[in-house]
Amino acid sequence: MTADRNDDRIGVLNVNHPGNVQRRDARRVAEVRRAYLSVLPEASPGLTIAEAERRLIPLLPVELFPDGVKAGWWARAIQLDLEARGIIAREPVRPLRLHRRPEARDFSPATP
Repeated sequence: MTADRNDDRIGVLNVNHPGNVQRRDARRVAEVRRAYLSVLPEASPGLTIAEAERRLIPLLPVELFPDGVKAGWWARAIQLDLEARGIIAREPVRPLRLHRRPEARDFSPATP
């Protein structure tokens, strides 16, 4: 019996493409989600995307993101996923600022 290669993958949403689910590495998704949620404040004005990335990249495991390689891409993908799930929100300002939604404390990484 061979292992299903999708066992270690999880669905990731994109707020800009509703209904589209991309399968991504579950460990990386979980680590970036954990880091993103740990750095974003619950209150406005939140953090810019650049500020959030500067804070979250050092929190990522080196074995999954050696020297931060591709961490920025993963951070952006997970930001869009968290927005699509209603876990984080954008502030209507420029540059774009993000914060956690206080009412969305219970986060389930399961695919909808």
